[in-house]
Amino acid sequence: MSDSDENPEVTEMKHFQKVLLAFLYYRTHSLRCNHRRRKDFMALSERHKRLIPDVLKKIDTIDTKIEANARLFRDIVKQSDLFSTNDIADLLQQAKGKGNEMPVKPSDMDKVRSTLKQFFRDWSAEGKPERDVIYEPIMHEINSVHASLSLEERGNVRVLVPGAGLGRLAYDIASEGYSCQGNEFTFFMLLASNFILNKMTEVGAYETYPFIHACSNIQTTESQLRPVRIPDVVPGNLPPTADFSMVAGDFLEVYSTPEHQGAWDVIVTCFFIDTAHNIIEYLELIHQILKKGGTWINIGPLLYHFEDVPGESSVELSLEQVKRVAKDIGFDLKNERILDTTYTSNPDGMLTYVYRSAFWMATKL
Repeated sequence: MSDSDENPEVTEMKHFQKVLLAFLYYRTHSLRCNHRRRKDFMALSERHKRLIPDVLKKIDTIDTKIEANARLFRDIVKQSDLFSTNDIADLLQQAKGKGNEMPVKPSDMDKVRSTLKQFFRDWSAEGKPERDVIYEPIMHEINSVHASLSLEERGNVRVLVPGAGLGRLAYDIASEGYSCQGNEFTFFMLLASNFILNKMTEVGAYETYPFIHACSNIQTTESQLRPVRIPDVVPGNLPPTADFSMVAGDFLEVYSTPEHQGAWDVIVTCFFIDTAHNIIEYLELIHQILKKGGTWINIGPLLYHFEDVPGESSVELSLEQVKRVAKDIGFDLKNERILDTTYTSNPDGMLTYVYRSAFWMATKL
């Protein structure tokens, strides 16, 4: 039986297993990659080794930091509530790998490392400066539009955050008293957000090291090996009238159903609209599911995710074209500006990619 003939639920469960396997394989894969550095060091001449004796100590220390990160990923898998103890044991066995054979794709390991940086961005004190540049303008617009409402009345305002990632923005919006729903499609984010939002009981429960996997553009070893504790807050204690939830699934599929038409007061797209195959479909659906007079807040670049992916369709519009289409669909754009933003950037690194992100608040006419 081909994958296309397989029951969709079975296919989805297999994909979940692959994601869990990638989390578990993180330890083996990362230790192997770090051991390459050790072999390269040992291949140096004795004279060169004597010049940089601290390099081998750093490599050995990175091994211990990999173990710390691996504990987080193991706990995500154990707390996923998707599989039995025997299933987890089988996944752990697979995660050891056979020789140099990888049980998952290299791209899956990239996503695991990206998840680690997402924890830094969304759920650490160190990630707050990066968050604030992006999240504070969003919160300012939401609060300005609903300035006349009391905290209790804010619970009647329904806010949707598609592409919610690890859920911090959606959680922060709910913390302000609004009823907020995050939507996420990728299993890596769903499993990690479920863990951070529903399983955490104390601040700083996990010591993580998000920047140990790349040794280029590092100013100091000390800064690279500095621990980042997560979470910086324990999710919970929301205002009693606020309703907070996370929904899994593709944005277009989940919210195209009749019950969502004209149902949302606010939609926040944060680093999201460029994840579409066809960005016009996103804009149309945002317009359809907003109430008349509802608010759409956007921030982010136009780094089209499928532009160079073989076999995937992709429609890439300029910022000028996106705004024109939005107006033609029925939005009145206001407060338009460009904000310089970073994304999971190492604050102590020597290289930082800066997005000139487009920000606007729009009203559905």
